[in-house]
Amino acid sequence: MDIEVLEQIPISIPALKVKLEALKTENKELNFRAAKVFDYITEFTTLDEKHLNEIKKKLLELNIPRLKEKYIEKIIDLMPETTDDIKSLLTGENITVKTEDLTKILNALTG
Repeated sequence: MDIEVLEQIPISIPALKVKLEALKTENKELNFRAAKVFDYITEFTTLDEKHLNEIKKKLLELNIPRLKEKYIEKIIDLMPETTDDIKSLLTGENITVKTEDLTKILNALTG
């Protein structure tokens, strides 16, 4: 059976945890791989759904040029604590962000 991918949407680790919790409630049990992922996520994720949505909204409202949703999800996953951490996070990507925008991102994460 061939599976056709219709769309790829970036998702943060805390958002994945919410989706797996819903799936677990719906099906009563996760398959082996999903259960392993859920265990890992539960151990390392500190954001709840409310804070996740607040931070994502703040980052989207900054309207930073070229800061796509996939970068925002990556930032949420790692929750950098300094502007240098944010720079390091985006180094491998084809994006440059001004220092003032890095500070805005950091303020959105901490404030």
